Amino acid sequence: MSRPWTRRDFIKVSAAAGGGLLVGVYGCRPGGEGAFAEAAGPLEPNAFVRIDPDGTVTVLSKHLEMGQGSYTGLATLVAEELDADWSRVRVVGAPADPSRYANLAFGVQGTGGSTAMANSFEQYRKAGAVARAMLVAAAARAWDLDAGELATEPGEVVHARSGRRASYGELAGTAATLPAPEDVPLKDPSTYRYIGKEGVALRVDARDKATGRATFTQDVKLPGMLTALVAHPPRFGARVASFDAAATLQVPGVAEVVQVPSGVAVLAEHFWAARKGREALRVTWDESEAARPSSAAISAEMRRLAEEPGREARREGDAEAALAGAATVVEATYEVPYLAHASMEPLNCVVHVTGDGVEIHNGEQFHTPDQAAVAGVFGLQPEQVRIHTLYAGGSFGRRAAKSADYILEAAHVAKAIDGRAPVKLVWTREDDMRAGFYRPPFVHRMRAGLDAGGGLVAWWHRAVGPAVMEGSVFDDGSGADPAGVEGASDHPYPVANVYVDQHSPSFGIPVQWWRSVGHSHTAFAVEVFMDELARAAGRDPVDFRRGLLSGDPRRLGVLELAADKAGWGSAAPQGRARGVAVHRSFNTYVAEVAEVSLERGRPKVHRVVCAVDCGVAVNPDVIRMQMESGIVFGLSAALYGAITLDDGAVVEGNFDRFRVARMSDAPEVEVHIVPSAEAPTGVGEPGTPPIAPAVANALAALTGRPVRSLPLAPRGGAGTA
Repeated sequence: MSRPWTRRDFIKVSAAAGGGLLVGVYGCRPGGEGAFAEAAGPLEPNAFVRIDPDGTVTVLSKHLEMGQGSYTGLATLVAEELDADWSRVRVVGAPADPSRYANLAFGVQGTGGSTAMANSFEQYRKAGAVARAMLVAAAARAWDLDAGELATEPGEVVHARSGRRASYGELAGTAATLPAPEDVPLKDPSTYRYIGKEGVALRVDARDKATGRATFTQDVKLPGMLTALVAHPPRFGARVASFDAAATLQVPGVAEVVQVPSGVAVLAEHFWAARKGREALRVTWDESEAARPSSAAISAEMRRLAEEPGREARREGDAEAALAGAATVVEATYEVPYLAHASMEPLNCVVHVTGDGVEIHNGEQFHTPDQAAVAGVFGLQPEQVRIHTLYAGGSFGRRAAKSADYILEAAHVAKAIDGRAPVKLVWTREDDMRAGFYRPPFVHRMRAGLDAGGGLVAWWHRAVGPAVMEGSVFDDGSGADPAGVEGASDHPYPVANVYVDQHSPSFGIPVQWWRSVGHSHTAFAVEVFMDELARAAGRDPVDFRRGLLSGDPRRLGVLELAADKAGWGSAAPQGRARGVAVHRSFNTYVAEVAEVSLERGRPKVHRVVCAVDCGVAVNPDVIRMQMESGIVFGLSAALYGAITLDDGAVVEGNFDRFRVARMSDAPEVEVHIVPSAEAPTGVGEPGTPPIAPAVANALAALTGRPVRSLPLAPRGGAGTA
């Protein structure tokens, strides 16, 4: 059995790998003389960049590319300081090695929390700058010139006075013989060619994905490989009592049937045989410890807990006394359901047991914990588990599994057959939706007090929902779940009397971070409640927020920009209304204005205007893509998303029941980026939290009825409470 990845392991690796720039020179030969043409090897000045003799610049990405644009963003940073020719830049996934590739935001190698640009901004620029300095030094040596006389243009070192020039490919071999400089200056932003520029550093993965050349886990084919599907229990907590594989083994192509901790695996020569074999399998389940809640019972229990004191998360002043003395008290309860991640590519993983270890082929999101977990299954050292990081077709947090569940499942299948063949584990859509992890449901009970002039004098907030941090490397053992109140305990609106607490009940249904984590539901509660307070105060929603945000210029800036570009204050088109929300998550500020109508009783979002302040805009094209992506992803959840439980079993199994936004649901989206010199922050998640409250607030303005629960249109009509 594997030993779980613990917080102690996390801290030990963090201490070892969290020391700033991890340049770690390797592959450089000391000494060397003569013209650059004499050496033909690649230049590998550090862990992040390689330049081949043909001029190809390869950037090694420590972050997973799952559609969010991290490959392009990291390449932009390197290419800027290297002065690379963008057409010659390619990106590959780095190996699993936290000593070189740790995420500096949390110490282990992994992708999450919208940290890719924020933790890599200086690191990858320095990597490019070191490589550039070595190429310049190589040219200076070959031409017997001072390096200060030389300059670079995309892909070349040039000497303006003599007209000499040499490509990076020509210089790579000679540069590889030189020592890497300890410190190098970085460019002045006024000289940037790529960072902050539109239409220049285009997506490095776009062409291969569009033409089918990109390699995802499903594309991996190894000699003798078997495809495995696992029969999972119908309820969480159930276990295999017995199974009958006689009919399964009669299915052509089926090779073997084995029991693993998570269920019973059917291995076959190809997917269809494995699926037909699993359909023929007869499993008896021990459900004595299975969770059997219904969605209605979970909702009732959360609403009951919302009436009882919870674990304190914030206290300033005396909220109860201020509420008692307020001229107006506004109360509301908001509720959101379980949600599936439902990424385009369901879960999959290839495990190949070799003579000296194990190889993993996977869209790998959480390298260090997963590497340790697989090592535990086979009794290996983590470095004996080699991870080949491939593209992932989405994740939204699911592939950063707290328990490495599907990766461990693949490892256990490979171990159960004694490593006789490589194993490709495949989860169908139904497996992914019924046997996975979910964004937890939440109930938010809110109370606030206004004085006679409509000023905010008291804020009281109770959040109730399962803890996503429990059992993860971020669990500090206190029982508190900071993710459950992020965006709530630190809400931006100044008020002298604040109280926030939380309950973290467990219902036996596995939960995990989902795109924007706690912000996905706290933004809904806080920003819809703000509109209700504005109405109670007789104020315009934008003006009401503006009056409270004078001390928060970045949040105020995106609010005013979005409102201005959306035409706030002017009449909306006939039959439509506008709603607004502003929220900060992952240190990025986003405001969105949604323009909404009702068509046959269902909400229709026509237009969304988004303003984002994410510090330095490393790649504006990617930022726009991610805001658009986050908005449509959040719109799916706002309009339709819900995982429901019946006697502990998940009802939804595919997109016929778990609907996502379709082309006909997609609004016109405008994205406006605030110019900034602040350090860059993440954009993969912050576009999601504001869209649900913006749409809900528009519906409330349109109908005159408050909207307090999601989804808004599960199977007809707008959801209200």
